[in-house]
Order: sequence, then structure tokens, then C-alpha cells
Amino acid sequence: MRPTLQTVADAVGVSRSTVSNAYSRPDQLSPELRARILATAKELGYAGPDATARSLRRGRAGAVGVLFTTTLSYAFVDPFAVLFLRGLAEAVERHGTGLLLIPLSTEDEAASVAAVQNAVVDGFCVYCVPEWHGSLDALRSRGLPVVTTEYRTDVPESELQVGVDERAAMRATARHLLGLGHRRVTLLTNDMAPKGETGPLDLSGPGEFRYYVERERVAGIAEAFAEAGVAWQDLTVVNAADNSRATGAQAAAHALDRADRPTAIVACTDLLALGAIDALAARGLTPGRDVSVTGFDDIPEAATAGLTTVRQPAVSKGTLAGELLLDPPREPAERRILLPTELIVRASTGPATARR
Repeated sequence: MRPTLQTVADAVGVSRSTVSNAYSRPDQLSPELRARILATAKELGYAGPDATARSLRRGRAGAVGVLFTTTLSYAFVDPFAVLFLRGLAEAVERHGTGLLLIPLSTEDEAASVAAVQNAVVDGFCVYCVPEWHGSLDALRSRGLPVVTTEYRTDVPESELQVGVDERAAMRATARHLLGLGHRRVTLLTNDMAPKGETGPLDLSGPGEFRYYVERERVAGIAEAFAEAGVAWQDLTVVNAADNSRATGAQAAAHALDRADRPTAIVACTDLLALGAIDALAARGLTPGRDVSVTGFDDIPEAATAGLTTVRQPAVSKGTLAGELLLDPPREPAERRILLPTELIVRASTGPATARR
């Protein structure tokens, strides 16, 4: 049989609480007694009290769960996600807490719900989960603190939020392009096709986008171009299988190889935009001269590539999310943080020109 706390206590001739103190409160025992208990436990093959049970008894798990609907490896590949998690880690470390990354499937919601229900955490940070995902209902039923990285005005003021005005940021991008004379534009997005295909999408408007962030960003573009007389139907939307540089290049190819090639490509992320720049280079085209390209996030690679993009503070976003979750303000107005954004203009955008 598997040795237990009681097994060790019986072998040493002490109480269960004394054995427990040897692990959790060593200052309560003499060094000699503690050494004898640990030596006996080792001989019996007892590894110590169950960490999960102990955390539940204390009422604190010592971890924050981070939810996102993609693969676990994505958290270590996407530059923006890496910076966000760095900021979040810095915050939770100050509170003596760790991180538990919980990837959620969009195809197997039952498994995702179980992952949320079984996670031993003190609270959750919702990094990238669509509002229709079943795991969110399971999340609310847990009654634990939750912080989201979307800034929304259509939710109760008591909810913890830290984010940016996605729509306003993209309106600024669109107005920059309009000022350069661009009217024939392609939008690059991702995760919109049901089977992950890369290619053009036939959508009635921004409201069809499944994720709030992409929906808001595309709405900002659509609104600004509509003000300039460019209707939604005149914009081309191309889906990438995922948010990566390689799929961004594949998606951009669908637009660049058309007879009516766009004068500008607006990508919803920097990774997709960098892929579009790769696709331009493969065709001997120059960003900012032949076709303008914009992104969103301002990851480190954006500056190197000369990418015009929207800058949002990734590390600060993570840090503030952690602080909100672990030390929430009492005032409702302080529980929602709107971070600033800035359009960073670089060489990848220039005046619209006729196709050569």
C-alpha cells in the first residue's frame, strides 16, 4: 500500500500533526526529531503531503490560471504573448504566486470545461477566449476572481479588465492609409475559416468575426474607410490559418496575385503583417512603395522590418492584469484599465501608386 502521513507517524511514534509540521512548520520541531521523521519517510517511500490537498486546506492554491484558445506552444512562440506573460509573471511573483497555462480547445469544449473546473488556482486571467466559448460559463461558476485582457463597456463595472481601444487604434491606421491615398485595401485576419483554410472570406461585415479583438479591429478599419466612401464590400478580407508569419505570407499571396492587387494590406497582428512583407519580397515588391503594409502590437521584429504598426504596451498589460487580479481595487472605476496605443509610422507605408 502507498505510505501515508499516518504510516510515517506510526513508524516514528508521533502524531500525524507532528509529521505534518516536519514538512510545513519545521520551526515547531527540534532539528533532531525533524531529521528522524524525514529519514523514516524516505525509507518508507513517503514523498510528503499532497500539494493539492494542502493548498485547498489553506484556501490558497498559489497559482493564477491563464486561459487561451490555442496550443500551449503558442504562448512561447508569439512575441506579443511572450511579452505579456513576462509582465504577468513579474506581477504574480511579487505576490508569491505562480502561473498555470491552460490551453483551451475550440473543438472539444467538454475537455476545456473540465480543465477550467479542475484547475487548482486562486483566479484566472482570460488572455484570448471568445465570448461564446463554453469554458467561460464554467469559469463564472467557480466564483474565483477573473481578469480579462479585453476592454469592454458592455460588461458590469465590477469586472476586472485591462486592455486597449482596439477599434480606435485601427481607425487611426485606416486614416493614415487614407491620407496616403489608399482605397483598394486587403485585410488579413486569422482563425475565421471553420477548417483553418487560408484564403478569401465572404463576410457581410465585422460582426461576423468570432473573436472580440479581431471584430473590433476590423470594425475600426471598416468605419474609417466607410467615412471616406469605401464600402465594406469594396474591402477584401483574407483568412490565415493561424497567427504566424508563415500563414501571413500565404494569406497575403491570395491578395498579391490578383489582377486587382491592393495598394495596401492591413493585418490584424504584426506576425501576419511580417508574413505579408515576406510575400512582397518573394515577388520582388517593396513595402511602402509597391504595396503598403500595417500591423498591430509593435513586437520587437516590427522595428527591424520597418513595419508601420499600432503600439500597445505588452509587458505593462500583463503586469497590470496580475496586479488587478491579486490586489483588486475597491472602487469600480479603478477595476477597468484602458491602456494607451500609438500609431508608429515606418517605411512599410507610403503613397498609393498605380500598379506598375
